[in-house]
Amino acid sequence: MNFSRLWTIATLDLTQRIRTVSWYVLLGVFALLLIGATMLSFFAFGYIEDTGAGVYSTVVFITLLLIVLVSPTLSGNTINGDRDAATLAPVQVTQATTAEIILGKFLAAWITGLAFAAVAVPFLLIASLGGGVNVLTVLVSAIILVVETGVIAAFGTALSGILARPLFSVAATYLVVAALAIGTLIGFGLLGSSITSEQTYRYQSAEYDPTTGAPVCTDGSEDCWDDPEEMVCGEWETSVSRVPRFDAVWWMLAANPFVILADATPVGFDRTGHPVDLFGYAKTAVRWAQIPPELESSWSECAPYADDTRTSEEVIAATVPSWFVGLGVQLAAAGLLLWWAGARTRTPARKLPPGTRIA
Repeated sequence: MNFSRLWTIATLDLTQRIRTVSWYVLLGVFALLLIGATMLSFFAFGYIEDTGAGVYSTVVFITLLLIVLVSPTLSGNTINGDRDAATLAPVQVTQATTAEIILGKFLAAWITGLAFAAVAVPFLLIASLGGGVNVLTVLVSAIILVVETGVIAAFGTALSGILARPLFSVAATYLVVAALAIGTLIGFGLLGSSITSEQTYRYQSAEYDPTTGAPVCTDGSEDCWDDPEEMVCGEWETSVSRVPRFDAVWWMLAANPFVILADATPVGFDRTGHPVDLFGYAKTAVRWAQIPPELESSWSECAPYADDTRTSEEVIAATVPSWFVGLGVQLAAAGLLLWWAGARTRTPARKLPPGTRIA
């Protein structure tokens, strides 16, 4: 492996990209979308004292979303596109190895994706002016954003080497990314809803005076609204229903890029234990799925009200992170696909798809 040759291949690929006007148009559209998202975020989080944390998380999520939408187009035809243009064969007859060609094009696709992340930097700085942005949150979210950009670029580069037609490889890259970002959510919802358990719920209602509508009191008084223990209650009633078991399939969300970003990033909470940014809300939603439902519960109007609702901070503290598992699955899949692409690109080739251009 020669880094100089690898970097030369990456530089050539990058030079071809930045020569086109469409590249700068994409960056301009990207910046306009971030301007709108940043302005709307300041309005959306205006009720919070330190709005910066919420705006920052929103901009990072929007940046990852736009990279997910754009990167497959930029990386999904890097190898087979050169083969169709008859520019791959001249590189293959040089001293550059197949691994250097594959990794060089992957590095170029990764840098291309990071260019879009770089456009978001000014907006992230503007978000920090709102206050409440934690340094550790910035560091971790930036690392995850860079890694996820690389994973998507790896998928596109690998599939462009595995599949012969650029159109098919771009479409396949979109399908893989969609399976991770959207398919995991759909699978989680469908499977979680199909797995159910029987839940028994017991409840006891107070007796009310049909004339005044006031509860009947054990001491004969006419006002015991504020003292449930003095109310006269009827018999216990029982109802049985089926509840979904999302706790059995929560692991399906682990490989979702947005879940990885939210689950890995440290979050802050307000005085009531609620998140101050989108990272926290997304992390709480995913962690809630780990908690199994109560299969037996009861409630009585004649018992003092007990608020046993968990705050987001308590939910996150009582559950386990899964981002490293999902990220490990993504990296393993990307590495396997890149290896397969190398096997398909290696020369001399024993067998090529019909109609494949060689030189």
